[in-house]
Amino acid sequence: MLIAIDVGNTQTVLGLFDGEELVDSWRLSTVRDRTADEYRLYLAGLLRQDGYRLEDVDGVALSSVVPVAKAAMIQVAEEMIQGELVVVGPGVRTGMPINIDNPREVGADRVVNSVAAKHKYGTPVVAVDFGTSTNIDVVDASGAYIGGSIAPGLEVSQDALIHATAALRRVDLTSPRAAIGRNTVEAIQSGLLFGHAGLVDGLVDRIIAEVGGDPAVVATGGLASTIVPHCRSVSIVDTTLTLDGLRLVYEMNQE
Repeated sequence: MLIAIDVGNTQTVLGLFDGEELVDSWRLSTVRDRTADEYRLYLAGLLRQDGYRLEDVDGVALSSVVPVAKAAMIQVAEEMIQGELVVVGPGVRTGMPINIDNPREVGADRVVNSVAAKHKYGTPVVAVDFGTSTNIDVVDASGAYIGGSIAPGLEVSQDALIHATAALRRVDLTSPRAAIGRNTVEAIQSGLLFGHAGLVDGLVDRIIAEVGGDPAVVATGGLASTIVPHCRSVSIVDTTLTLDGLRLVYEMNQE
């Protein structure tokens, strides 16, 4: 069995694969100073509570945008798992040319999302990841990754708004009754949710005009279900896109 791990700035997502089948998944808060021993306890406990053992795991696929957490996860995998560890980064096979100015600077999560989107939905394809940042990544008709855009995520936008103002407060990220908020809470919700959806639609429109064709636009990430209902440009929500991309990259590196 394979454990796929994506360490993001806010959340860490783990998936357990039996062949191509995702048999279980978990989502944890990312704690930057969590030690390897703490990750070891978390990993063993998650597997145990669902009836699995570490001995069942014969491979780990890891992507991370948090260097400290990445190092701790690598240590845990090397000590606890007997099989191969594949860490997404320069030198790892992805089956996809990275055609940007500096291929080494693209985040591992953006690479695995694009690999999975290409494999599952064909090309050209646009992947939108709603997380700490909202990342939009593009694979062109030839199957090459050609870049994308990065915007502040929905929760980051709310944090900035609250911290920069004296009278506004945090609100639940739920849909207001209308774009015209009849009270301060609804006005903030309108600006955040409808505003973020408009940001995504505007970027996707520009990207499609540049890449051409009729690309599928697929969304993933912890906030996708909150924002996508308000987007006209996103046609698919795929909650396992990143984990599937990690599995695919792992398999490509077994030859």
